[in-house]
Amino acid sequence: MGASNYTYAEATRSQDTYDWIGSNIRALEFFGGVPRAIVPDNLKSGVTSADRYEPDVNPTFQDFARHYCVAILPCRVREPRDKAKVEKGVQVVETRILAALRNRTFFSLTDLNAAIRELLTDLNARATRDIPASRRVMFETTDLPAMSPLPVARYELAEQTKAKVHLDYHIDVDRHYYSVHYSHIGKSVDVRTTERIVEIF
Repeated sequence: MGASNYTYAEATRSQDTYDWIGSNIRALEFFGGVPRAIVPDNLKSGVTSADRYEPDVNPTFQDFARHYCVAILPCRVREPRDKAKVEKGVQVVETRILAALRNRTFFSLTDLNAAIRELLTDLNARATRDIPASRRVMFETTDLPAMSPLPVARYELAEQTKAKVHLDYHIDVDRHYYSVHYSHIGKSVDVRTTERIVEIF
């Protein structure tokens, strides 16, 4: 977090869209609120094409942002000053958490994240060198009051794809066929799929 340096960290299997969005959801739940803006790096799960002036945010990440009413402001390419706080936070996590776990063996992601969470609690409770208060105290007095509350419902991960309407006015979504109006034959449609719903636009 910007003002307090309050830190969240977790381990994931990959940096694909589902893991990326899931990490963002859990981070917001950890913070207990939603900031006005998220400044991500330019990884493909978050930013489809990095551009200095008009970056193209991944449609699923944009859908996540709409749900939480938060702005996505990707940092500029090769501009480390845009994310100096994050770079420093990564360095602190590597020193205080990864270094402490380097000689331990974990057999599940759940066990690893439980160990990370313990060390993360200690990290956020520790007084910093510059300010006598801990990151947690600073977060509760500076960042948290400026955050919006979490929405009632958690964001449901949705995959955004495109599909072409076949001659039989159906589209193929993961080997399942859905019909659309016959006037769309040969056209491209946008498809949004969750675990429960398939939406075609």
